[in-house]
Amino acid sequence: MTQHAVARLDQLDPNRPLRAQAGNEEIILIRQGDLVHAYQANCPHSGAPLEEGVICNGLLVCPWHKAAFAVDEGAVCEPPALVGLRRYRTWIKAGEIWVDDQPQVHSEPPRHSDARTFVVVGAGAAGSAAVATLLDHGFGGHLIWLDQERQPAYDRTALSKFVIAGEMPPDEVPALLEPDQLRKGHLDRRLGKVRALDAKRRQITLADGQHLHYDAALLATGGKPLRPNIPGIDLAGVMTLRSREDAACLLDAAEPGQPVVIVGDGFIGLEAAAALRSYGAQVHVVSRHEVPLVKQVGERIGRCIRALHERKGVVFHGPTEVLRVVGSERVEAVELANGERLATSLVLLGTGVKPATAFVQGVALAKDQSLPVNAELQAAEGLWAAGDIATFPLAGQPVRIEHWRLAQQHGVIAATNMLGEQRRYNDVPFFWTYQHGHTYEVLGHVRAWERIVFVGAPEQGDFVALQCVGDQVVAVVAAGYSDAMARLSQRMKRALRLDEALVLIG
Repeated sequence: MTQHAVARLDQLDPNRPLRAQAGNEEIILIRQGDLVHAYQANCPHSGAPLEEGVICNGLLVCPWHKAAFAVDEGAVCEPPALVGLRRYRTWIKAGEIWVDDQPQVHSEPPRHSDARTFVVVGAGAAGSAAVATLLDHGFGGHLIWLDQERQPAYDRTALSKFVIAGEMPPDEVPALLEPDQLRKGHLDRRLGKVRALDAKRRQITLADGQHLHYDAALLATGGKPLRPNIPGIDLAGVMTLRSREDAACLLDAAEPGQPVVIVGDGFIGLEAAAALRSYGAQVHVVSRHEVPLVKQVGERIGRCIRALHERKGVVFHGPTEVLRVVGSERVEAVELANGERLATSLVLLGTGVKPATAFVQGVALAKDQSLPVNAELQAAEGLWAAGDIATFPLAGQPVRIEHWRLAQQHGVIAATNMLGEQRRYNDVPFFWTYQHGHTYEVLGHVRAWERIVFVGAPEQGDFVALQCVGDQVVAVVAAGYSDAMARLSQRMKRALRLDEALVLIG
């Protein structure tokens, strides 16, 4: 190990990390009073440059996806990162900051003998976050992790953004957990499909007839893609995009210069449209709406997003809907309610998902087949639910939110509560979408607003849109303005007035 003088103390801004080099190690320096902390330079989630992050309320907030780390020790406090930052020993001598060029050894929590069996069903965002949390908190019992994919626990957000654009091979989609994380404790990873879960008996029955008994279980099975009930929907070439295998099949079927019809103009449908257009396909989007995403981002931003797609060559059809899919054994065309007929051999359904809960017994499901849970994400004695399948209380209202980062937050909270804590979701829902090289971020979850106040113009480039009820900001949509969105992600944990938000945006 070698020590390096990497910067002078007077170079550090208390509100912004400074990137530096210690031997071969890229690091960031953070000043906290008279102390200086040194951490790895890039976010462990997807490699964002942390010197572009914002320091607020004792947290370093990642500029890309709003992972948050404790400034004083580097511990991860908010997903999508599921591991803390590597830390380097620092000291100050004659106004210069010195740093070791090897990270400090991370101390593991004690792992006491525990006779309990915990089961996590599902290895997507929520399930992976739960397993990481249980292991990091020192759970010493038998932890069974069930999933029906052979290579589970990967970053599913990459599928619609990069894999089907031909920019990332399906087998190179990043894993959610590092091998070192998976070697902790008594983790028992199993490939299997759940046939039934009896909440009253605390018993899980697998498709092969095997029975598992649990002391605590977390359901994180996510959603199953919806297939509209229309003629021809089951023809070969009509696909959904949910798994790595789905993405590989879609990419194999797509051909540059050939038409692809995407049904649905939600975030996944539009991301797929951008990705497949980048791949070279002729992309047609069939939508029930004239303007996409109006309910989420408003008409002005929705029109700008549609115009962006159209500039890139995407063709929109609507408002209309698919009447039938035509073909003998494989899809040959799609007939629309407005009389159009779109010739194609490939159709991608972006028509939403339904909660994967059909196997649950002993718990009353909601009308949409989700699992109602309390504020601590508990569905029944010894049973928790997280992510897309959970209807949970937010601001006094029951909601179900299909966001990747929120599913991870749910997984963390449910896992700590399985261990005996009483944590509740008190964060701000956040998600991002990447389309034609543009990233749009959304903070908050609101069903209605009275007005939208803009900083910047979405027609011209970067902007912030503040969705307001009265003088209260209830949600924010932005392109660019990374610093402001990082600050707002923390400040919106309590009521925020419009005038306060405008000051934070600057």
